[in-house]
Amino acid sequence: MSKRIAGPEIERLIQLLAKVPGLGPRSARRAALHLIKKKEQLLAPLADAMGEAVEKVRVCTTCGNVDTADPCMICTDPRRDPATIIVVEDVADLWALERAGAMNALYHVLGGTLSPLDGIGPDQLTIKQLVSRIAQGAIREVIIAVNATVEGQTTAHYLTDQLAGFEVKVTRLAHGVPVGGELDYLDEGTLAAALKSRTAF
Repeated sequence: MSKRIAGPEIERLIQLLAKVPGLGPRSARRAALHLIKKKEQLLAPLADAMGEAVEKVRVCTTCGNVDTADPCMICTDPRRDPATIIVVEDVADLWALERAGAMNALYHVLGGTLSPLDGIGPDQLTIKQLVSRIAQGAIREVIIAVNATVEGQTTAHYLTDQLAGFEVKVTRLAHGVPVGGELDYLDEGTLAAALKSRTAF
């Protein structure tokens, strides 16, 4: 059992920081120490911001994004294409696509992928809500932007089956050679996907 080196409040701060993705126990200790050293400039404003987030942040009932308004600012943005929905696994994926700025569409967050071994079936995801949005008839294209994992592809196939009865174009993200990638360093699966998805030059 390791010795305690600080009071319970500091230990609790370290333990909570260690639960943040990307921070282990050592990184959490460093982060906590840095916050404590900069108490007025960092720790107090961070505590205020977190308290405000606890009160105001909510999940959008339309798409599943997190925001301080419901519906969120993406769903209420009149400049977006209301006929296109990009389906993602998680809010982090939505944010990544928004950073890329490649499309100005609406989104739908599934909340994960189908994984029977982990007990995650269609009812644990927001698939019914997606089908309900498409059934309203305003959507013309659904872009399935899930990860290229076994669970992601299983989910994509399931979604395609669920949307088969609607007059909607279902597409998916291209798979293959990343921008700046060198062929010698790519795995066989990526190379095979790139060859199958080849386009005219």
